Amino acid sequence: MDEEDIKREEADDALINGAFQKLLDDYSASRHRKKIDLITKAFNFARQAHKGVRRLSGEPYIMHPIAVAQIACSEIGLGSTSICSALLHDVVEDTEYTVEDIENLFGTKIAQIVDGLTKISGGIFGEQASAQAENFKKLLLTMSDDIRVILIKIADRLHNMRTLDSQPANKQYKIAGETLYIYAPLAHRLGLYKIKSELENLSFKFEHPEEYASIEQKLAMTQAQRHELFDQFTKPIEDALKPMGIKYQIKERIKTPYSIWNKMQNKHVTFEEIYDILAVRIIFTPKAREEEVNECFNIYVAISKIYKSHPDRLRDWLNHPKTNGYQALHVTLMSKQGHWIEVQIRSDRMDEIAEQGLAAHWKYKEGDNEEEEYTEDEAELNEWLRTIKEILDDPQPDAMDFLDSIKLNLFASEIFVFTPKGEIKTMPTGSTALDFAFSIHTFLGTHCIGAKVNHKLVPLSHKLQSGDQVEILSSKSQHVQPDWINFVSSAKAKGKIQAILRRDNREVQKVGEEKLKAWMAKNGKEYALNAVDQLAEYHDYKNRDDFFLALGANNVLLGDKDLDELNGKHKKSQGSSGGWRRYVPFVKAKKQIEQNPEAQLFVVPEKFNRKKPLYISEKTILQYKFPTCCHPIPGDDALGYIDNKCQIEIHKRNCPVAAKLKSGFGNRILDVKWDMHKELFFVATIRISGIDRVGMLNDVTQVISSQMNVNIRNLNITCEDGMFDGTLELRVHDRDDVKSIIKNLKQVADLKEISEIT
Repeated sequence: MDEEDIKREEADDALINGAFQKLLDDYSASRHRKKIDLITKAFNFARQAHKGVRRLSGEPYIMHPIAVAQIACSEIGLGSTSICSALLHDVVEDTEYTVEDIENLFGTKIAQIVDGLTKISGGIFGEQASAQAENFKKLLLTMSDDIRVILIKIADRLHNMRTLDSQPANKQYKIAGETLYIYAPLAHRLGLYKIKSELENLSFKFEHPEEYASIEQKLAMTQAQRHELFDQFTKPIEDALKPMGIKYQIKERIKTPYSIWNKMQNKHVTFEEIYDILAVRIIFTPKAREEEVNECFNIYVAISKIYKSHPDRLRDWLNHPKTNGYQALHVTLMSKQGHWIEVQIRSDRMDEIAEQGLAAHWKYKEGDNEEEEYTEDEAELNEWLRTIKEILDDPQPDAMDFLDSIKLNLFASEIFVFTPKGEIKTMPTGSTALDFAFSIHTFLGTHCIGAKVNHKLVPLSHKLQSGDQVEILSSKSQHVQPDWINFVSSAKAKGKIQAILRRDNREVQKVGEEKLKAWMAKNGKEYALNAVDQLAEYHDYKNRDDFFLALGANNVLLGDKDLDELNGKHKKSQGSSGGWRRYVPFVKAKKQIEQNPEAQLFVVPEKFNRKKPLYISEKTILQYKFPTCCHPIPGDDALGYIDNKCQIEIHKRNCPVAAKLKSGFGNRILDVKWDMHKELFFVATIRISGIDRVGMLNDVTQVISSQMNVNIRNLNITCEDGMFDGTLELRVHDRDDVKSIIKNLKQVADLKEISEIT
């Protein structure tokens, strides 16, 4: 070993020992039972197992498990079992050691957690399955027995996101998309607000780097202005609270770049038009723990004498905490400067639970036995875990359906409804009477015919509101109907209905399959799966099961045209996948295809470098599919997805379909760059609304046609009661054109709202 290698090894040892010592120091300062020997043993074992391995960033691999253990300890507040599991979480996956080795050295509990954190191959979804969905299923199965599995996985994901710079762009989109789709909602559901916010921000930063940098810059520029507003707003509040003898602190809470961007997208507004960037938090120490709810309301009464409160924006999370344990009183007040400002009132205990999540609950329980750290008295959490278990008991056959059903449970905001006996039930917002029936019992849901809400008869599809009292009406003669899937919004109800329908469909599918076999035998054709898939595609069915179902239900009748299809007598138009129905993103596409011999769809070869960016130019644009879900145009942050036919779809990075693809099929994601030169025209649709006046339409068309020389393809305006609303279909070269048009339209008098329809 030369001198340079020795120096490098010494530097690595110093780095590793320093990081591990900080972990031990933080653990020693916590309230957990001290098991430093066990943690040191796990560290030494993992260090030896990962010896000589480096991460893409160049640092020794063991730094990653130490960092995950550090997050589990300091940011989530977990104890020695979790810290050891975090240190060992990659040993089974990346080295020769097995779960049995871990069990022999560290016991059953740590081995179970490590096993839950280890990736798997193969599984329930079959060969076309997404490895991510499969791994996630295993994670949830283990989590339903021990919540620490998912908490450590979130810590692992957080460190991966913090060190994502070293990954190629396609991997960044895959990991960031997966994080936003699954792990941020999970962190939120488990009450890890700070971690959830950081995961969202990091995902946003890697997927939309320019927008992230722009919002960060604007937040920095408006910081002094916000501080001044905060001081002016809180001075009278402090004057009112001092005489009350309350020990408190007032903090300013700034909206995260991700939540600002989200609001800009959803409301079609600019950064400058968002008024709730600043919120105020009053955190107090109650005189007695049992008085904290009363003291919250006392503070509310005192500050509502200073500022007028918004009647529709009082949120009482004190008496009805959220399912993740969150408690606070939210009130929105009108400042003297004319801005609505949200004030969150909570005790120091509520604040810690809000920031640190469920792990903080145990800090306020009696005793400090770490083995009893996770008990069964977390009623809401266990109710959620029970629902997750039910979904896992009857998994969706399709990977994306499975992820969707889990997500329904993660993202749902809540309403509170009552049973006829006055018991309170928490339901996702948007739940119907049928959702409520399934939440009580599967039998009740299956035979539900209607409900009484607040003693009035309502149909199955009736949407429930917070405070409703619901009585379910049922009949044994009632059975699940296919259209019921449209009446429910909760994961549990959707999962149960789909499972029952699948069971019923299996019989019809068998009939359809037998019909097909008989027809093929009669016409001298050999029954083969590729022939079935060919006919399914010919009849526009996604898979053979749907095709069998249609045959069994007599929705498809086989004839001579099907024979022609199997004999290859149907010719498809060159360069298209299924005739001219393929959506092409720019104007006059058919003529371009006919004139362009390279217009045939590109098929990804076996040895294709997925790490390199895919450049889309005027010459190559027709080689890729542009699904109609998001209409990307040059200048949009875009990605590619390799579909089941090895052809490439182009999506916007923030497209809802792309969000699913990143989570379910991350290994098929490609980085996309535009190499366009303002030669082709793309269609952009802009919505405008405002106050109607003489000459308004002329002013709008002047800006677009005369000033900017942009061609209007279609114009649709409606006027009512002195207001107008309309859409403009424009021919543009790229995203910069759209931004310029919107910027110039904002100068038109009485034009109040301008947004792009995507």
